[in-house]
Amino acid sequence: DCHCFGQLHSEPIGWPTLARNGVLSAIAIFIIVAGVNNPGTSVIGWLGQSTGMEKLGLIFGLVVLLVIAAEGWLLLHLMQQNGRLLARMETLEEVAKGGVPAAAAVPAGPVAGLPVGSKAPAFSLSGLHGETLTLDALRASGKSTLLIFSDPNCGPCNALLPEIGRWQREDASKLTVALVSRGTVEANRAKSAEHGLTQVLLQQDREVAQAYLSNGTPGAVVVRSDGIIDSPLAQGAEQIRNLVARTVGRIPLVPTAPNGNGNGNVPRPPAQPSRIGNEAPEVMLPDLEDKKVALADFRGKKTLLLFWNPGCGFCQRMLDDLKGWESAPPQDSPELLIVSTGTAAANKALGLRSTIVLDQGFNTGRAFGASGTPSAVLVDADGKIASDVGVGAQAVMKLAGSSADPSKRA
Repeated sequence: DCHCFGQLHSEPIGWPTLARNGVLSAIAIFIIVAGVNNPGTSVIGWLGQSTGMEKLGLIFGLVVLLVIAAEGWLLLHLMQQNGRLLARMETLEEVAKGGVPAAAAVPAGPVAGLPVGSKAPAFSLSGLHGETLTLDALRASGKSTLLIFSDPNCGPCNALLPEIGRWQREDASKLTVALVSRGTVEANRAKSAEHGLTQVLLQQDREVAQAYLSNGTPGAVVVRSDGIIDSPLAQGAEQIRNLVARTVGRIPLVPTAPNGNGNGNVPRPPAQPSRIGNEAPEVMLPDLEDKKVALADFRGKKTLLLFWNPGCGFCQRMLDDLKGWESAPPQDSPELLIVSTGTAAANKALGLRSTIVLDQGFNTGRAFGASGTPSAVLVDADGKIASDVGVGAQAVMKLAGSSADPSKRA
């Protein structure tokens, strides 16, 4: 695996290979047979018998060979240096045209996922029609493979599905795109049929995502055709879009920042104009009993909209703090309205007392400027937005008026 002695591989051979080996074998046999009775003069013996002019000619020939080798080495390094200069010139041209060079889109500082250059973990998963799909099979086309880790109950994942289908169709000549999901075959088959997805692989739980150190959804990573990790883990829709753009040769939309918000589902999005003071978007969604609930029903009291996903590990990590807040809310704390994805049964199993409404497409979250879970925004008693979107457990609990620090929970 370390390729200490070169990368070993096997491949079919044909008549040219057999003919070459036959010629080499014939020469070897001739030398052996001819040398049985007359081995000839040894190299040392030949040097001893050569004249002074012959020795000078030999030395001159060796010097010429050394000069040729040195010139070849210098020429190789000049060509490599020229290539680096051309790459820098292309980057400067992109900047001059207003584009974003690929290097600018790579997060600075610590990166998520497995180290670039390490061996990608192998896997064998079932598809939607009972077929078995492996990493080796995905790499067999000789192209890089984009693995997208998803969940059918993840709102941002569902919002990205139309684009994933388009990438699979439009970029098929440059990139193999595979969706590594979880959940039932039926849930994934319905969404795949809706968006024309292919190469959908199903995990038992999150074993493959965890092997690639993807702790939230959506996440994505590029694996080279030789099975080597070729990118940091992209977290969230925006980073995934930029990763695809860089891989297939398009200019990324915007440079993405490192995921420093502790969310794990998505990175902090680029700065947006503050919506504080704007009228809150209308919300009318079914609760867990399929009764319509409107944000207007909470008019007259401060309300915290919490965007949630029962399948999100970072949501589950703050669940105990949220229950503690519900049982003993601080003075002047807001009412809590949870906008969640997933099934009614999965949300009932959370054991929360607050009103939960279901929004499978994450449309409400996007309307308020949220891009992942857990995140929250305050709406005042007059129905106006009273805070920027808080992303991550710690920011959510701060908006709720709690002094608990979920980041310290194991």
